[in-house]
Amino acid sequence: MPNLILLHGALGHSDIFNPYLGTLSQYFTVHTPLFSGHGETEIPAEGINTEKYTEELTLYCKENNLTDVFLFGHSMGGYVALCYAMKNPENINSIITLGTKFDWTEEQALKESKMLNPDAILEKVPKYAQLLESQHGQKWKQLLPAIADLMVDLGKNPPLKNNLTEIQIPVQIMVGDQDNMVTIEESMDVYRNLPNAKLAVLPNTKHPMDKVRPSLLLDVMKDFWNLS
Repeated sequence: MPNLILLHGALGHSDIFNPYLGTLSQYFTVHTPLFSGHGETEIPAEGINTEKYTEELTLYCKENNLTDVFLFGHSMGGYVALCYAMKNPENINSIITLGTKFDWTEEQALKESKMLNPDAILEKVPKYAQLLESQHGQKWKQLLPAIADLMVDLGKNPPLKNNLTEIQIPVQIMVGDQDNMVTIEESMDVYRNLPNAKLAVLPNTKHPMDKVRPSLLLDVMKDFWNLS
């Protein structure tokens, strides 16, 4: 069976893909690795950035002898998938991204990173704080500033900017019509700059992976990957 890697977003967890595993495992050998700092994995001493996560994906594919890989990435996972494709085009079959933010500027990154304040989250959205603790343990408070640093780094040095034309493999860019972090316009702009891309706007869909209807997403996956 071909190999499919599902990549979670920043502050996400591979268990968000559980509703999809039953269907996708009919067509693929499915892999759900965790990026460092997430789940029970340690936050790297040198910090977190997209280059670090791209290296982790590269290492995962090498260690598991994965070639001709199918990739799905939610949010940051989609960004890392495309960074990996830039460096390892011969190893990828195709990519689907969902809710991936591409329009990173320093101003935008600082704005987003300021929202990752542990004390503010505890006070204003305690349910989200509980979710983060259940997924990442007590270190969730350290993971937030590490991800904030990743965002600031992206704002200063967005690796995909001006390099999208290098990615020749088939890519499906997806965004929810109610995503409050990613605009349809920036998704469309990336779609137009990728040489071999399709674009899908999911109706009545917000940014978080657990707000996406599995039946809807699976239908788009099946269509793009010609699964029957």
